[in-house]
Amino acid sequence: MSISSFRHMFQLAEGVTYLNHAYMSPLPYQVEQAGIEGLKVKKEPWKITPAHFFEGALRVRKKFGQLINGLPERVAIIPSASYGLMAACNNIDPQKGDHGIVVAEEFPSGYYALEAWCQKNEKDLITVSAPQDVENRGSLWNERILNAINPKTAAIVLSSVHWTDGTKFDLEAISKKCKECEALLIVDGSQSIGAMPYDQEIIHADALICAGYKWLMGPYSSGLAYYGPAFDEGQPLEVSWLNKEGAIHFHQLTSYTPHFDSAAARYNVGEYSHFIHMPMIEAALDLLLEWTPAQIQQHGIQLSHHLESLLNKTDFKIEKISQRAGHIVGIRLPEQADIDGVLMALRESNIYVSRRGSSLRASFHLYNDLDDVNRLCNVLNARI
Repeated sequence: MSISSFRHMFQLAEGVTYLNHAYMSPLPYQVEQAGIEGLKVKKEPWKITPAHFFEGALRVRKKFGQLINGLPERVAIIPSASYGLMAACNNIDPQKGDHGIVVAEEFPSGYYALEAWCQKNEKDLITVSAPQDVENRGSLWNERILNAINPKTAAIVLSSVHWTDGTKFDLEAISKKCKECEALLIVDGSQSIGAMPYDQEIIHADALICAGYKWLMGPYSSGLAYYGPAFDEGQPLEVSWLNKEGAIHFHQLTSYTPHFDSAAARYNVGEYSHFIHMPMIEAALDLLLEWTPAQIQQHGIQLSHHLESLLNKTDFKIEKISQRAGHIVGIRLPEQADIDGVLMALRESNIYVSRRGSSLRASFHLYNDLDDVNRLCNVLNARI
């Protein structure tokens, strides 16, 4: 399938240049149709059997496991990244270490979750700052993170790539250092899982949390998480009958049990069977497994190279592609630039990106092409 043929698979209006997938994915038609069919299920509730409460979620867990090369029984259905991150942070051993670690300008959900644990347990929260205006900024930042992790570290919470500009974090090296120091590694994969390759068998994150509405292309209020052995005896945010051992046997539900279902099932959100969301997430995962994160990432790299070749390097600063993900680029404007005016000019041209601090964040998917990048750069070069 050629790249140009992907646009018609998404709900993108004619004339719109959408370079904002990191904000929210446009809905693929295949995912929309799955949601519509799921909505119809409630019209005939007499056809909903006990098996329906479990089968869709089991398929989703299996397919997400395929996507990240992880065991499906370690996958949980969550409603949001904040839910999954809080469940992980709540189960950090309070007897371990004297501090937690985040990176500078971490997405608020991860920061707040670890901050709450630190405050509750009277631990310090250490923020690893980013090097400023230097070559190889990403590599130096990774060095700072590795140096910050020590035997007194209880846990580190960070995104797989930085949400503002796509800076890549060396998860394999960070995980190795965490294992050496017996610290937990909790990763927010919301801005990369589905858009770039990830292998749990290599990374060995203790928890991997993903919002569903971005690069997983699912509906809002959906998400998926992977919880490793460190969380097998943890306390979930809620206790749902669906997460208990033997829940599929409806006639025995009042035979109350203290036992949860296996592995990560205890962390499933209540009513995770959601007959609209589950089919949508499954349809989105089917597309991602067909297209592959590797292809999506390679396409982003090609568009990133094209963007770099068009922008005036004396006016705009962009992290080198070796230091960041291909699907997200932070474009730093000159200090004197009217960033709000630039955003307005882009919107007037039906070009959509996000403002993140003093930068503009553009993010690419398979429905984007060179012409989209041309239109973005034409406006930027004309305004600066």
